[in-house]
Amino acid sequence: MSEEKNEEVKKEAKAKAATEAVVTPKDIKRVWDEIYSELGRVIIGKLDVLEDMFISLLGGGHSLLEGVPGIAKTVMAKSFAQTLGCEFKRVQFTPDLLPSDVVGTTIYDPKAGTFKMRKGPIFTNILLADEINRSPPKTQAALLEAMAEKQVTVEGTTFKLEDPFLVIATQNPIEQEGTYPLPEAQVDRFMFKLLVDLPSPEEEIDIIKLKHNQIRQTVRRVTTPMTIVKMKETVETRIYVHEDLMDYIRDLTVSTRTDPRLILGGSPRCSIALLNAAKSVAAMRGRDYVIPDDVKRIARVASAHRLQMKPEAELEGTTGTMVVNEILRNLPVPV
Repeated sequence: MSEEKNEEVKKEAKAKAATEAVVTPKDIKRVWDEIYSELGRVIIGKLDVLEDMFISLLGGGHSLLEGVPGIAKTVMAKSFAQTLGCEFKRVQFTPDLLPSDVVGTTIYDPKAGTFKMRKGPIFTNILLADEINRSPPKTQAALLEAMAEKQVTVEGTTFKLEDPFLVIATQNPIEQEGTYPLPEAQVDRFMFKLLVDLPSPEEEIDIIKLKHNQIRQTVRRVTTPMTIVKMKETVETRIYVHEDLMDYIRDLTVSTRTDPRLILGGSPRCSIALLNAAKSVAAMRGRDYVIPDDVKRIARVASAHRLQMKPEAELEGTTGTMVVNEILRNLPVPV
């Protein structure tokens, strides 16, 4: 057996052993450290955004990335999927995109004399919904059932989606021409809304040099879909949350409902997102229990996008992030 083939067999055996073994929080921390290191070779800056995407994946949620065109949102999503060893598909959302272009449709097979399902790109592990707010709400709504229930229904027949399943959607700022604002129900389906800023001057010169030298680095696979499923199970069932921390999460969400600057505060889905994301953070830190700092770590990205500001508050420049920051400052932290 050649050396290359022998090395490949060892990797496959290692991956199989990993899927059969019990995954602990320390294992999750080790895997994330490897993913972080691997992505750091090809992504300049923005690693905090990639960390949030991994938190969302472990917590069973989805991520919405917002930023101007040309800042590598698509590259980030593709590289992220490659390190996970997951199947990746991309859909470019355009004004003429139809729901059937995303979920699929039934077609007639003249040989068999029956209709059969032609699955759309949503049948994958990681779906990149690129520039999602350039399609009308009818097409955006095609993702609602998939994101909430991990299934799609086509002409009365329900089809289960792959596990793991993660939607990474990108959107341009709503001030850009040709964009549709996402409906509140759609935005609320995303566990996180992540703002992707322009690179710093230092990061931009590194990007220019990388492009000038035509260095094309590819990321290697760090884990497998089966291992990710086991990591998600660990986060769901093996991470302890004290009742005082549950009260803390509840109080954080309820405080948004009574804030005079808001038309609409967080729903119970917001509380659940805070809980699952905090458990994911704990696991990524190698702990089997949640601490208040885990909740604070994800409070802004998990709840700010769910808040609807009153017009007068918007005119004053108040944002959802500012409201959440103020609530966190005033909310007693459990000891």
